Amino acid sequence: MLEEIRSRRSIRKFTAAEVDDQTIDTIIEMGTWAPSGLNNQPWKFVVVKEKEMLNKLSQQTVYAHIIKNAPVCIAVFLDNKASYNREKDIQAIGACIQNMLLAIHHLGLGGVWLGEILKNRKQVEKLLEVPDGVELMAVISLGHPAEKTGKGNRKLLDQVIIGRKWRV
Repeated sequence: MLEEIRSRRSIRKFTAAEVDDQTIDTIIEMGTWAPSGLNNQPWKFVVVKEKEMLNKLSQQTVYAHIIKNAPVCIAVFLDNKASYNREKDIQAIGACIQNMLLAIHHLGLGGVWLGEILKNRKQVEKLLEVPDGVELMAVISLGHPAEKTGKGNRKLLDQVIIGRKWRV
């Protein structure tokens, strides 16, 4: 598991090969196993595979080429009716998305978390015909990778740990 966390990368180019519905359902199910405050599970999803809808969705972001060329996108929403604490629920959505990205990687697929599309949140919600109170949090584009992943790098721990409080 640790190696899969280290080796996961954002994939923005996909082959034309389809992703079957069972695989998509598995990815979403893995997302739903993320922790959430009071186990309220505040997430909802819309799966988009139809090319015309992918094209319309792509018009809502500067990263249109990623959505247009993906065989599937999963829009991830916060169900405000299930919410009990906005900050905690948004954190839970982030954990859900990370679970989905790790599942995508584990299944030999590639995916990318698109957040820039949030600038057109209302248009996306209308386009995807979600109920009132359901708020866009991100779109995940995924498919079979058509690009190689890079090595990746991260800051050293001494650059990110700002303190250690040890008992003496």
